[in-house]
Amino acid sequence: MRVLKAIWGLLVGIKDALVLVFLLIFFAGLYALLSARPAPSVSDGVLVLKLNNGVVEQPAEQDAFALAGGGSGPGPLALRDVRAAILKAKNDDRVKAVALDLDGFSAGQTVVADLGEALDEVRRANKPVLAYATGYADRGYQLAAHASEIWVDPMGGVQLRGPGGNNLYFAGLLEKLGVTANVYKVGKFKSAVEPFTRSDMSPEARENAQALAGALFETWRDDIRKARPKANLDQALGQPVQLVQAAGGDFAVASQKAGLVDKLGDKRAFAARLAAIGGSDDKVPGGFKAIRLDRYIASEVRSENASGPIGVVTVAGNIVDGKAPLGTAGGDSIAEAIEKGLRNDKIKALVVRIDSPGGSALASERIRQALLAAREKKIPVVASMGNVAASGGYWVSTAAQYVFAEPSTITGSIGVFGILPSFQGSLAKLGISADGVTTTPLSGQPDLFKGISPEAGQLIQLGVESTYGKFLTIVGEARRKTPQQVDAIGQGRVWSGGQARQLGLVDQFGGLDEAILKAGDLAGLAKDDRAVTWLDRKKGWRSELAGLLRDDDSTEENDPFASLRTSPETLVATAVHEAELLVSGPTIQARCLECGPADPVPAVAAGKRTGWLATLLALLS
Repeated sequence: MRVLKAIWGLLVGIKDALVLVFLLIFFAGLYALLSARPAPSVSDGVLVLKLNNGVVEQPAEQDAFALAGGGSGPGPLALRDVRAAILKAKNDDRVKAVALDLDGFSAGQTVVADLGEALDEVRRANKPVLAYATGYADRGYQLAAHASEIWVDPMGGVQLRGPGGNNLYFAGLLEKLGVTANVYKVGKFKSAVEPFTRSDMSPEARENAQALAGALFETWRDDIRKARPKANLDQALGQPVQLVQAAGGDFAVASQKAGLVDKLGDKRAFAARLAAIGGSDDKVPGGFKAIRLDRYIASEVRSENASGPIGVVTVAGNIVDGKAPLGTAGGDSIAEAIEKGLRNDKIKALVVRIDSPGGSALASERIRQALLAAREKKIPVVASMGNVAASGGYWVSTAAQYVFAEPSTITGSIGVFGILPSFQGSLAKLGISADGVTTTPLSGQPDLFKGISPEAGQLIQLGVESTYGKFLTIVGEARRKTPQQVDAIGQGRVWSGGQARQLGLVDQFGGLDEAILKAGDLAGLAKDDRAVTWLDRKKGWRSELAGLLRDDDSTEENDPFASLRTSPETLVATAVHEAELLVSGPTIQARCLECGPADPVPAVAAGKRTGWLATLLALLS
């Protein structure tokens, strides 16, 4: 009988293995078939930029299996693809107009400014740009301001709020849970650890956050005023209640009277307007000839990607040790991409595009050393800062000979901290104790069950201070300042790009295009020999397959005011995710809290957190 059971178990195992092999072969074949398809053709019509999933510097990889199972939807689009598509449409006779679908739009302020400049180019080419949303919030409206016509649903409106908001502080919760947050830091403005040690914002952190918010607010307001002078921003921002009351409580009418929008109409009316410009689609009642953005990118943008002498490497997301997929800045992954690019003798200059709030100091240094290796080979390096290049992100930029930033870039945060949770109090609440033997003061340290010893704590603090000293030194050498001068503007303080330029932390305002031009100048390249080679890490096949399976043409009805609020589930999930990221990360970090989350957590994931904090809450409940 036992022999029969063993044989049966073996047969079942073989069957399962064959099924797995068949599935792998099937998906690999499907991927090969789909990826071998010719680029889709593009006909005349209106280029529709459906940006409801957001635009980021470098989208995170998706999993084809999760996408097929409904576990995740389409991800955000890459800034470089969207911007290139807009600029391509400028001179493309097939594109009669550009239409923005901004329901649910989200992006950093620098991303919005870059897209806005590209839309301005389209308008200067005498092509109409039309924007539509059921409701506009700050960033969505900033982008819409660059359109020649702004439409809003009669049930919606424009609600402008300006930068600001609250962070969660966990000190009271940790005390109830019995968790001890062992904090080691340098810099009075390094507020990344405050959520674990305080119940409110420190005066220093408040001062810094208020100054940063004010600077970003002015940049945002200046961009809208320049793009749409007739918008009465002062009234919309300063007297929103009176504005809506004067319109009889109608948000859409109030928005139109304030010059914020041009037309009130639902999606059918907007489609009719696009049909009048780009032609009607006879296959769809009330439809218009639409050019899908994903197909236009595949046909007109990626097919033209050149292999030129200027390499561009992207550092996007939280900086972590080791290797990581796209959307997260794995120190080894990015360094290896740089090193692989340098083995190509065709690369004559490097541009490092940074959109990161920092993370691991060790991984930041790993990337910096790879860039310095390029300079040792007489290859010039230029840094281009996106939305955020702070703390570890700024650390990386110090390898460059020249640094570009936008006025709305968040940078600086030159400071270091370490944080380790210990759970002696939590274990006591659960009736669990820890005990053992030691041979030296550091045996079993850091002991997260019984508490960190004074000697271990002192060593971690010394490590933090030593890392901060190195940070000051490399910034001083890069920016031609003494460590004392850097310390005066460091200590974790965060600056806008405009402030950073005044302080000498960046050299010039400009985006990626300006950085590429500068790299070409430094390398002595001819004006017609400045094509770009993207030194991207290779996607996994499951991610490539997910991109091919993704449906970017899905439609759904929107609550007119959905885009004017933030989901509380998303806020809480993101805050808890950031807390776990800080506490579970490397012991010594160069990370910026004020810069916002590197990867916001969708609301649907709020109930799926499996970190130590969620686990501990479940145990104690």
